[in-house]
Amino acid sequence: LVPVFLCRFRCDLLWVVIIMLKDIGTAICLMLVLEGIIPFLSPSRWRGMVEVIAKVDDRQMRRIGLLSMSIGAIALFFLR
Repeated sequence: LVPVFLCRFRCDLLWVVIIMLKDIGTAICLMLVLEGIIPFLSPSRWRGMVEVIAKVDDRQMRRIGLLSMSIGAIALFFLR
């Protein structure tokens, strides 16, 4: 027989996990919508941007990625 407080803790933990998965799913869906706007509105411009990005060297790309992640993490920190 499991004590009542453990059952309550497990149920609360399950709800936390469900809410987190829902938030992650929502974030992924929003990212897909935002990523699809430019190719939908202007495919030729999007191809041009992809060609330019393909020419950027790895070091520069890593700096851009780090900057983007940092800005996103800081914005998320202040919004939450």
